[in-house]
Amino acid sequence: MIKIFLIIATVFLSANASLIGSNFSQRDLQILKELDIDPAYITDYKLQKTYNRYLQNIQDKYVNRFNRASLFVPKVKEILREEGLPETFLYLAMAESSFTLDAKSRARATGMWQFMHSTARNLGLKNDIYVDERMDVVKSTYAAAKYLKYLHEQFGKWYLAAVAYNCGQGRVIEAITRATIDLYEDENGKKNDKADEIKKFRRTITLYQQKRVKFAELNKIYKEVLTWDVKPDIYELLMEQKKVRRQYLPEESRGYIRKIISLAMMNNQSFVTENDHAHIRNIGITSPIATVSVKGGLHLKNIAKAIGMEYRDLKMLNKHIIRNVIPTYKNDYEIYIPYSRLSIFNQNKMNIEPTKYKIHIVQKGDNLFDIGRKYGISYKAIKSFNKLKSNKLALKQKLVIPFVEGTELKTKDYYVKSGDTLISIAKMHRIDLDKLMSDNNLKNSIIKKGDKLVITYR
Repeated sequence: MIKIFLIIATVFLSANASLIGSNFSQRDLQILKELDIDPAYITDYKLQKTYNRYLQNIQDKYVNRFNRASLFVPKVKEILREEGLPETFLYLAMAESSFTLDAKSRARATGMWQFMHSTARNLGLKNDIYVDERMDVVKSTYAAAKYLKYLHEQFGKWYLAAVAYNCGQGRVIEAITRATIDLYEDENGKKNDKADEIKKFRRTITLYQQKRVKFAELNKIYKEVLTWDVKPDIYELLMEQKKVRRQYLPEESRGYIRKIISLAMMNNQSFVTENDHAHIRNIGITSPIATVSVKGGLHLKNIAKAIGMEYRDLKMLNKHIIRNVIPTYKNDYEIYIPYSRLSIFNQNKMNIEPTKYKIHIVQKGDNLFDIGRKYGISYKAIKSFNKLKSNKLALKQKLVIPFVEGTELKTKDYYVKSGDTLISIAKMHRIDLDKLMSDNNLKNSIIKKGDKLVITYR
């Protein structure tokens, strides 16, 4: 009965392009179709609630996120089209990171697509002392596309691929398995031809949730229920069951797919399509960034100088170059520049000033950590560049330091006073809290009066 009502509502919606309290269009319905969702789902109360909340509260943030990412969002759209993914998945990236290339979560997921280290490695993204390709706008987007296509191949629906991206394949398989069993009993009664089999299945699922049996046992049940003549859809999978502690899908994942849909639909609203923000809808017609190959060992600062652009702007496009030096183990490595600078790059690429090297002679009390801090590079980079097998240094040992003028750090000592906190000290010296902790090798925020902290600055 509910689905019949929703179908009638969809027909009415198609004719009138409106719904109580909100305005929807055919473009909004197309977003649902792209994700393999029944267009009638647009009437879902919780979807409307999520959509209206975002529409009322984040219009300015929404515009700012697109403006801030306008240089590379077209490239992301281009890759999604090239890989045959719904363009709506652009908003998956927005939901994950607000289009922030170097976003980091508490769980240490990194980049615009929020990859964990192991997932990134399995998808071919490098992460070493020179680069973290989870922050590479092009390579990470191809990796995300590859992963989403794999999930789509497994589940057959794009919205399920998106949900699995958030909570993992195993949880989606569990959700489909449980929902299928419940739906079968709803349609055929508790005393059905599969009652004994279902009883065994439920026992195994409970043991799996208690981590007493392996995923392989759950997967066997999943493959079996896929052959049944009932198929749960988005309504069943996202429903909240009464008096059930473990829902089919986690609350975060249920909100996640609604968030992606809502962010996509906001792009069709008048605050974007009219007035000063209409350019947002046209982002993606052309790509304003170009991929170029540069020699290993070059510093981004020298590349920026050669093509006449601000160093900080080049760094913003190349967050994946985490030490600002192109990997020395590569003869050539791809970076990104504004397309407007491509011509001057081609003219000057053979004249980019090579990275200079300083010789540091180890003094009494020196260690790799302090030496790296002095020159503004990771101690791991020094260790790798000098092919050191351990952190031990010898007096008067010579170390080669990749170095660019203006990157050397200055230091001063600060002694903790009564009432000081790390946050207040960081604000006082206008430095990032994480940097203050890293520079002083602090594992937590506990400090006491009289402690000596080193403040580094350029």
